[in-house]
Amino acid sequence: MNVADAALLVVDVQKGFDDADYWGPRNNPECEENIGRLLEAWRDAGGTVVFIRHDSTEEQSPLRPGQPGNAFKDVITGEPDVLITKHTNSCFYGEPDLHAWLQERAVQNLVICGITTNHCCETTARMGGNLGYDVQFVLDATHTFNRGDLDADQLVHATATNLNGEFATIVTTDEVISGEAQFFT
Repeated sequence: MNVADAALLVVDVQKGFDDADYWGPRNNPECEENIGRLLEAWRDAGGTVVFIRHDSTEEQSPLRPGQPGNAFKDVITGEPDVLITKHTNSCFYGEPDLHAWLQERAVQNLVICGITTNHCCETTARMGGNLGYDVQFVLDATHTFNRGDLDADQLVHATATNLNGEFATIVTTDEVISGEAQFFT
């Protein structure tokens, strides 16, 4: 497998997720650095890049259009091959239609990174797997927030356990970049 039939999905890497008062404590402070490394390596290899932006419809959300938090974080540079905007957890329910866009380009493999691990990234991985894509989930290029009695690292562990082998293969940034995940062969 190489980047010719794969797409890097960069999910919801938006400034609004820096609002700790709104979201609470997060994990994986290296997330954005790893996303930047993936994005650079993917582009250097000539791969397809898809940016996804969550345009929240909730009045108080920092991700709502027109709010500064709706913008991408500084690590998200350059132009994507396509920008998908969405209002739900799944990138497959956005505009334009992600599945149709990928099918038109014969993309069979997805590499997923972004925010948050256990919501939009996990939902997209599950749907991608169900739609027949080979999904690589770059766990160390995602992060999430504490929720209820569970801390963010526990939620990440649950996501990895739920996805791996059924909906996706869990990989690291280094595995993707080094070729161990077989994208740069």
